[in-house]
Amino acid sequence: MASEQDFTKRKLWGGRFTGSTDPLMHEFNQSLKYDKRMYAADIKGSIAFSKALLKAGILNEQEQKEITRGLKLVEQEWANGTFKIAADDEDIHTANERRLSEIIGKDIGGKLHTGRSRNDQVATDMRIWLMDETKTVEKYLTDLLSVMATRAETEVDAVMPGYTHLQRAQPVRWSHVLLSHAQSFANDLERLREQYKRISVLPLGSAALAGNPYGLDRELLRQELNFESIGENSMHAVADRDFITEWLFWASLMMNHMSRLAEDLIIYSTAEFGFITCSDAYSTGSSIMPQKKNPDSLELLRGKSGRVFGQLAGFMMTVKGIPSTYNKDLQEDKEPLFDCVDTVGAALRIAEGVIATLTINPENMAKALTMDMLATDIADYLVRKGVPFRETHHISGRSVALAEQKGCQISDLSMDEWRELSDKFTDDVMDVFNFENSVEKRNAIGGPARVMIQRQVDVLRKRINQQ
Repeated sequence: MASEQDFTKRKLWGGRFTGSTDPLMHEFNQSLKYDKRMYAADIKGSIAFSKALLKAGILNEQEQKEITRGLKLVEQEWANGTFKIAADDEDIHTANERRLSEIIGKDIGGKLHTGRSRNDQVATDMRIWLMDETKTVEKYLTDLLSVMATRAETEVDAVMPGYTHLQRAQPVRWSHVLLSHAQSFANDLERLREQYKRISVLPLGSAALAGNPYGLDRELLRQELNFESIGENSMHAVADRDFITEWLFWASLMMNHMSRLAEDLIIYSTAEFGFITCSDAYSTGSSIMPQKKNPDSLELLRGKSGRVFGQLAGFMMTVKGIPSTYNKDLQEDKEPLFDCVDTVGAALRIAEGVIATLTINPENMAKALTMDMLATDIADYLVRKGVPFRETHHISGRSVALAEQKGCQISDLSMDEWRELSDKFTDDVMDVFNFENSVEKRNAIGGPARVMIQRQVDVLRKRINQQ
């Protein structure tokens, strides 16, 4: 049975140490339980690194082929669930290297780490992993946007109140409301794509902090691993986690937008509004109230935004005081990143399902429209008659006050009452009181008129398809 001292010596750093490792310290230090999800990225990076060692003359062709063969067998073990974790496997990097040496022997397997440190290895693995995950999340986001664009295009007839301060303001189209949220997500899509180039910066070849002395071809590594650029400073390359902080910030902002969408839909789904109905697939019931249909999917989307932001805030506090190059604090980068990627991926797919399956209730939307929401249209009417807007605003406000005093809609005021308010009013003032016409008059770019809804949809689809 191996002693605790032997256990320490088996670690990659064990040669310097003669004392044994406190078992609690080993557990506190190891990260394999969560970083094993990067097994494929680690193996991909190691195979590429073996090719650089071959070119540098550290490995011969047979050794490089044997390392590649062994690493692919290790990858298969992870993929099919047969990989057996050893007690002294600290992380995915040591686990893979240990298993590789068991398969092909230490004489060859031990050469793989030549000129490489776990510092540049882990930074490379995380970037490879995040590059792949970013493309997946991008797909989920474009799927959501496509569903939103399709609904907006096909449900353009529905007119509903637009709100400010959660008070009825002016009539708009349901499509306009939906596309207002789509605009935020389209900006998120642009930001996600734009940060990819900062994720795709190769650290491998930087070693611990001072580069490697073997003349390893980092351009070859870049090409093998499909990175867009190479880290220019080895000290920065091993310690840079800005790409993680930026991704966490991106996730926090995107989930902020998700939360606001969820809040609108939660409100619209209440009996008091009744504008939409969530499908049963994304709703739950009450344990004691059979009549309840709760929008739990939307509430979870709203709630998850706090979780994601918490991961960002925690990680920023972790890195804010770290001195130059690699420090063990940086091991705290993985769990918040993994959690946020998982949360965001699930949230986008749930949101897509909610939007794709909800039912709108145009009749309830129309019932919520009231004539006082056309008060601005009264002001616009007078502007077209040559009255300064500040004066028209005052006159329109007086018409609303008069209707409230009489207990009627402003459209019920008589022509005599309109003329008392301003001699500019003529019989055609009654044409103002049409919600569809009100919306259609707002046909400048960005407005809710039909032609502008179609323009928004077309522009949105172009943004989705941009690469």
